[in-house]
Amino acid sequence: MNLATAPHPPLSDRRFVLATDLDGTFLGGTEAERQRLYDWIEANRASVGLIFVTGRDPEFIMEMCAENGLPWPEYVVGDVGTSIAEVHPGEAIRPIPALEEDISRRWDESGARVRAALDGHPGLTLQPTEFRYRVSFDMDPETYDPSAEAKVEAMGLDWLISADCYFDVLPKGVSKGPSLRRLVAHLAIPEGRVLAAGDTLNDLSMLECGLNAVAVGNSEPALVERVRDLDHLHIARAHGAAGIMEAIAAFDLHTLPKGA
Repeated sequence: MNLATAPHPPLSDRRFVLATDLDGTFLGGTEAERQRLYDWIEANRASVGLIFVTGRDPEFIMEMCAENGLPWPEYVVGDVGTSIAEVHPGEAIRPIPALEEDISRRWDESGARVRAALDGHPGLTLQPTEFRYRVSFDMDPETYDPSAEAKVEAMGLDWLISADCYFDVLPKGVSKGPSLRRLVAHLAIPEGRVLAAGDTLNDLSMLECGLNAVAVGNSEPALVERVRDLDHLHIARAHGAAGIMEAIAAFDLHTLPKGA
C-alpha cells in the first residue's frame, strides 16, 4: 500500500509531529539532505506526523506534492496562517470550518478595502492571486513607503513583512503561530511532541508560540536576532532539511538514523 494513502494513527498518538515551513526550511538544504529527511518521514509514518505551515496556498501544495514526490502532510496551515485544512493525498485539501470561522470573522471580507487603500502605494505590487482571508504584495525595499503599515493598522488588520520582499495584510491576531496552536489543540496533540521549523520573519510567530522550535541554519539574520534568546528554540547550524533533523536530535523528539 502507498505510504501516502496508508492508514496511520491520529496525530495525537504519534511520537513526534513536525510542523514546518516550506521554502528555505523543508525545501532547504542539499538534495541529499532533503531526501534523507523525506525518506525518514515516510519510513516512520506510524510515529511521525507532518504539518506544513506556509505562506503558500493549498492549490500550490497539492501540485507540489503530486508533481515533486514530496511527503504528503496530514494537515496544512497555509496562506500565512489564514487557512487551516486537512489533507487528503492526491484528492483535496479541505478547510476545517471549526478553525476557520474565527479567521473569517476577523477578516470580515476586507480584501476589497485593503486593495483600494494600498492601490499604487510606493514599493508594493499586488500579487495576482486573490486569497480568501489575506491580501499579498510583492515589496521593493528600495522604494517601499512604511506608511502602508499605518494604513493597515487603521483598518484594524495586521501587516507582515518577510524576506524583505513580501508584504502581507492579515486578519488581526492571525498568523502562523496562533493558527498552528489552534490546530494542535483541535487535534489534541501533546505540545511537547511538536517541533515548529522556519527560516524567515513570516515564521516568527510560529517560532515564538511556545512549542519546541528551530530556526534552520540558513535563516534570515533578522529572524535569528528576534528568537536567539528563546529557551524553547534551537538555532541550527545545518541548513534546511538537515537543520530540522539537527533539532529533532537536540530535543530528543524521535530516534534518527545514524549519521543524520
